[in-house]
Amino acid sequence: MFVRPGRPRIRVTAHFSRQCHFLGRIALVAAAVGCSSASSDGPGTPQGSSGQSNQGASGSGPSGGGSPSTSRAGSSSAGAGGTAVPGAGASGNSARGGNAATSGAPGGAGSTATGGASVGAGGGSSAGSTGSAGAAPSGGATIINDRFWKDSSGTPIYSQGGGVLQVGDTYYWYGVKYSGAVSYAANSSNDNSDTAFAGITTYSSKDLVNWKLEATDMPENTSGWFGRLGVAYNATSKKYVLIAQGNGGLYFATSDKPNGGFVYDSVQTNLPGIVNGATGDQTIFQDDDGQAYLVSSSSSGRANRYVSPLRAADFLAAETAVLVYKGGGREGNCMFKYNGVYTFCSSDLHGWNSSQSYCVSASNIKGPYGAEFVLDGTEKDFSHVTQTGFFIAVKGTQQTTIIFAGDRWADFAGNGLGYNQWLPVSFSGTTPHFNSLSAWTLDVNSGTWAAAAQNNWLLNPSFEADRVAVTTPAGWTSSGGANSSDGRTGNWSWQVTGTGSLSQTLSALSNRSYTLSVWTKSSASGATLYAKLGSTMKSVVIPSSTSWMNVTLSGIAVSDGQLEVGITSSGSTVKADDFTLLGE
Repeated sequence: MFVRPGRPRIRVTAHFSRQCHFLGRIALVAAAVGCSSASSDGPGTPQGSSGQSNQGASGSGPSGGGSPSTSRAGSSSAGAGGTAVPGAGASGNSARGGNAATSGAPGGAGSTATGGASVGAGGGSSAGSTGSAGAAPSGGATIINDRFWKDSSGTPIYSQGGGVLQVGDTYYWYGVKYSGAVSYAANSSNDNSDTAFAGITTYSSKDLVNWKLEATDMPENTSGWFGRLGVAYNATSKKYVLIAQGNGGLYFATSDKPNGGFVYDSVQTNLPGIVNGATGDQTIFQDDDGQAYLVSSSSSGRANRYVSPLRAADFLAAETAVLVYKGGGREGNCMFKYNGVYTFCSSDLHGWNSSQSYCVSASNIKGPYGAEFVLDGTEKDFSHVTQTGFFIAVKGTQQTTIIFAGDRWADFAGNGLGYNQWLPVSFSGTTPHFNSLSAWTLDVNSGTWAAAAQNNWLLNPSFEADRVAVTTPAGWTSSGGANSSDGRTGNWSWQVTGTGSLSQTLSALSNRSYTLSVWTKSSASGATLYAKLGSTMKSVVIPSSTSWMNVTLSGIAVSDGQLEVGITSSGSTVKADDFTLLGE
């Protein structure tokens, strides 16, 4: 059933023609986002407490939708979308060049030059306050995660649970602004539960890095939980259609233009083919032929995953859903298409917290889908301390790059800095690999990407991936240790005692010199921070300190791509947080 307002809707006069949309002029980049998050200039890292995902009026907890994607240059090799925001960084040599081509691995180092601007914060990749923009590698802009991102006016970006739509050479990013996101960005020492709706934000960008706020809309009938939104362009009605969870059902609003001005249309309170008639987490995916779909799970238990076509004439109703997979409960449902393969991804039911990403794939959007698999690369730091949010397909002249737009619900989980973490996905054939990078460069014209000079090569450096007490942190090897709630940033640090140790082994590093650093508290002098290169050990003593102290080890010359780093306690009790390994 549909609920419509009793008064005429206000119409926006500007619009884009049908021809402007699908003949290579409009590319929709969308997919689903889980839980609510607001972003400011670059994503953050940690994670929060455990618990089941909260449920809103339509059966879902804070979650977000994405907007679909059609192909930009008419290519059908990839489609799907999400949100993204870059951070800023200093210029210098890129840590590893190369593209996310079929082999997927970043290539060798390359020099940088002044080129695309980057927006975000300076400082270490684990945590830090926002700072001024820096130069990016030639031909691209730098995305820096683990930061609060800023728009072109210097104001924090608030866009959680949304998606990205490409119109011509402009990307439009739609999301929700929550009151709790504003307060957490201002003071990240305390998370909150303030999911009060504060508007639908629309930002625009030419490079997926530098964003201008276009509009903050407050349409009618947004009571209760509101989120998980996406925007799709309907070529028949010539409307930009916003689909979200809100007012107790599937919420629809429309605009005549891509840069905001959304006006309430209706709410669909019973979704055919879906158990209980309501979605859990959801996003929007738009295929290369322009047809848009609701990508979701069922509201209760979230064990059923669906693809629901939106009514072709106007996208203002979800038609009968197709059950594509039934298994463990999942949220943060979203989809991308690459080389003709549809991949439906989701996260664990961990409330606002992060998890590895689970996917199923098919050559037809309606299935049959294969067995569920963990997206390779997400298991060592739980998707860069995020939930699956949505995907963005960047279709360039040289290649298509899929961006994993992860939701870090730091405002509600307290798990670090930044609400949106964007990471490149590479492929071996059609098999995807998640590249967990704190900083990377992207050229939207060519579609190529590379790890940036300021990338932190350590995974789970702030121990926020593990949302509960553990004895071995994700991505690390440990003995005689446990996580501690005394975190320098986020919720956790790592503590080793007695003869305990903590280490991480890296392979396929570029052969160059690196600097290792960590923040520590130590009960006595004698513990060490070390780097092991084959049989050669390089170390520095960790001093006794009751307050956080930065310990640094420089000149670590890697010659065979292999490196082990870590700490040993040597009889003392040592707390460690916010590791970095940076190229010199």
